[in-house]
Amino acid sequence: MANLRRVRLLIIIAFVILAALSAVGALRLQFAFSLDQFFPKGDPDLAFYQEFIEEFESDINFLLVAIVREEGVFDQDFLSKVHEFSLSARRLPHIRESRALTQLSYPLKTPFGLTTVPVIHIDEPGRFATDSARIMSDERFVNQFISEDGTALAVLLRSADVLGLEESEELVTALDDLIGQYEFEAYHLLGPPYFQKEMVAMQKREVAVSAVISGILVTLVMFLLFRKPWGIITALVSIGLGLLLFIGLLGGTGRPLNAMAALYPVLMIIVGTSDVIHIMSKYIDELRKGKSRKEALRITIREIGLATLLTSLTTAVGFATLLTSRVEPIQEFGFNAAIGVLVAYLTVITFTAALLSWFRESQLIRLGRGIRFWETWMLRTYLLTRNHPRKITIGTLLLLAVSAVGISRITTNYRIESNLPRGKKISEDFRFFEREFAGFRPMEIAVFAADGYRADDLPVLRQIDSLERYLEGVPVVQNVTSLTAVYKSINQMYGQNRPSAYRMPDSESKYRQYRRLVSKMPDERSGAFVSTDGTKTRISSRLLDVGADSIKAIGVQIDNWIAANTDPEIATFKRTGTGLILDKNSEYVRDSLLQGLGLAVLIVSILMALLFRNLNMVIISMVPNALPLLLAGAMLGFLGIELEAGISIIFAVVFGIAVDDTIHFLSKYKLAREKGMDMEEALRITFLETGKAICLTTVILFFGFLVMLFSIHPPSVTVGALISLTLFSALFSDLLLIPLLIRWLMRS
Repeated sequence: MANLRRVRLLIIIAFVILAALSAVGALRLQFAFSLDQFFPKGDPDLAFYQEFIEEFESDINFLLVAIVREEGVFDQDFLSKVHEFSLSARRLPHIRESRALTQLSYPLKTPFGLTTVPVIHIDEPGRFATDSARIMSDERFVNQFISEDGTALAVLLRSADVLGLEESEELVTALDDLIGQYEFEAYHLLGPPYFQKEMVAMQKREVAVSAVISGILVTLVMFLLFRKPWGIITALVSIGLGLLLFIGLLGGTGRPLNAMAALYPVLMIIVGTSDVIHIMSKYIDELRKGKSRKEALRITIREIGLATLLTSLTTAVGFATLLTSRVEPIQEFGFNAAIGVLVAYLTVITFTAALLSWFRESQLIRLGRGIRFWETWMLRTYLLTRNHPRKITIGTLLLLAVSAVGISRITTNYRIESNLPRGKKISEDFRFFEREFAGFRPMEIAVFAADGYRADDLPVLRQIDSLERYLEGVPVVQNVTSLTAVYKSINQMYGQNRPSAYRMPDSESKYRQYRRLVSKMPDERSGAFVSTDGTKTRISSRLLDVGADSIKAIGVQIDNWIAANTDPEIATFKRTGTGLILDKNSEYVRDSLLQGLGLAVLIVSILMALLFRNLNMVIISMVPNALPLLLAGAMLGFLGIELEAGISIIFAVVFGIAVDDTIHFLSKYKLAREKGMDMEEALRITFLETGKAICLTTVILFFGFLVMLFSIHPPSVTVGALISLTLFSALFSDLLLIPLLIRWLMRS
């Protein structure tokens, strides 16, 4: 006993030191969010896009500011303030250019040479009617610099490069301060810097809220379960310590938290709770049998410790399968969650076990009707499986048939809006730009002049113009622009600036004349539209957020039109851009999901084979855990939830956690058989001793993941709700199907 006291004291001291170090590490915790995190690694289109932006500027180095005046923007005071704001915005940190409708002008040919005339004559209100009529009929301005109903102007800000988190926060904070000086009626923001700032703020809020609510929930559960201060304190300290060690490890190793960060506190708390309940329940059961504390602890570690180790490994394997994803945040979540599960296990099997050895049964739990309640229900469930196997089998088959129908309805039509926080300004702003302007999703088309041509040769420009006119007829495609705009503008200038003259020159001689003018515009030649070697150009546009699958179908139509209506001997075209790369995730979700689950099943099957050394037991352990996965897929289909990268983690989480109860059930059954019990007696004892623990842990898991309903991040809400429901199905699957399978496959 003296040796036990010495060992447990050393363990407690070691964990106190680790807790102090973890607290320091937690203070260094970092958060991260950027669009390129969601680019599918290793994708050929990503490689092409990265080469493309080396020749041209990125399509996400912008920030749009929409300034609203409900009575209409053509008001002298309002226009003057927008103009002044646009000029002042050039002094914002990291901004190299700002453009607004008030700064734009038309080229004008006079007898004395070329000059320009402003698009809006701010100082001449009498000309507003003429100016507005011209502007609202000009495709270069509507939905790009002015809303279609004329109630909002957009100011375009461009940075020198794609900004990091600190730069984005600095820019958006300075921008908010600048806008505040003008007292505009309303304004909206759109762009990656704004996304970064707001999404990281959401992540911090989510982590804090989920940790607090989960902590309150677990405290309540522990109170109802143990009813004694030392039992409650032991459980809560163990769970909280595991979470602290995990967060400290992430902060100390410099691993930033990403968009899935809100799940970490929930996972650590409920996984730790599950381990604590199994350990404490077994320890208390052994004390009730009259065992000494030392003997009870030895039996607990021997019987439950091994099973808990295996459940921790299988849960970690479930999360680790997310490493097969091509999306960095999903990979990081899988790796971090796997490490967290192991941290929780090591904390419980060492710290909690050492702490328990100080207490007697009466100090940890108040026995009462609760114990008899669970024993009664577990015995009834056991009798149900013995007396009604046919009904259970038919019900399972019907459930599988319904699940098959639901799975057939799964869609990957992912939309950006579905990932934005509910009730926040960023979501309102995103919807405003979708409704009033051209939206966010960039679509670029790279144009390669064939041998013997340059990108600005007339045959190439005519090919581009033909494609542009087709794209303008596709409702989802907005704000199509390219090098042809320069030549069309010059042609319009020579046509007395009539709107109908905004078109490509209709003769070679006019083109050559215009080209000489363009050669005097170095920014147009070497900047955003033509590569330095003159052989490549681009068509830029925006797409409305109609869903990844819908956009993919539109992309196929565009590719087919290009193949049928352009001449590859003059120019070739290839779609690219950030929007296309992000949408490629939906193509990989299913493949990586099946690949990851297949790998998880294989590894878990090997672990089961090593534990039970019986092929039938491996089959018995795998079959009940397939049903929750099928139900999760069915709910996605029936509820119309898009299967995207963030949602796909449901399956890894469900499999990793659901298999835990199976292992505890089968491990107890195996131990009972090894003690000489027959099949039915072993099953009855398993229900009475282990059934209670897995029911309790499932209840905690159910409410633990329901904590995600308090999230403002829609995918997190979906993940929490679906995992909660499917884990309950996993409990019924274990309690109802495993006994049937044992009686069928283990008769000998």
